[in-house]
Amino acid sequence: MTTNAHAPRTAHAPRTARGVSWAEFHRAEPGFAGAVEQRFGTYTHHVLATLRRDGSPRLSGLEADFREGEMWLGMMPNSLKALDLRRDDRFAMYANPGEGSDMSGGDVRVSGRAVEVTEPAELARWAAGMPQGEVPEEFHLFRVEVEEVVRVTIEAADIVFRTWKPGRPLRTIRRGNDDALPREDDDAPQGEGG
Repeated sequence: MTTNAHAPRTAHAPRTARGVSWAEFHRAEPGFAGAVEQRFGTYTHHVLATLRRDGSPRLSGLEADFREGEMWLGMMPNSLKALDLRRDDRFAMYANPGEGSDMSGGDVRVSGRAVEVTEPAELARWAAGMPQGEVPEEFHLFRVEVEEVVRVTIEAADIVFRTWKPGRPLRTIRRGNDDALPREDDDAPQGEGG
């Protein structure tokens, strides 16, 4: 298997001070992480936001792959979204909301950094786990470093925002359909700060 000839921004970079692997997120908040992963698994295609060279946003369709404790983003060689990520690794990904407006499973989005994987053995291992015939000979592969996860649901008369960031407890903020101020639930385990 070969990879794109362009030199990557970095080869298998270490975790950033801000981002964590999907497995680390899952260990910190297993119920929340499971709900987010399930929401991404409901549909195949989602929306990826990257930054163009001029700093403006680019939206592209993309699949999310959750395996081996990681969230992976695979892309065709020299796709504009891959070139965007090589230049600036920041991204956000929004799970396909599906049909209608019932928000079944809620709105879900993940943001962070996309670290390009260039190690041939890692690329081969990822490709081997894909269904037969779904991996092109050349592709870009990025491993997600999670910096923020948000899930928005409707519960009774409230819109509920659940937000997680590395090193912080899960936050739950509720807003009604009135002029009352938002209310924050106390989700933090005893002894942890926010």
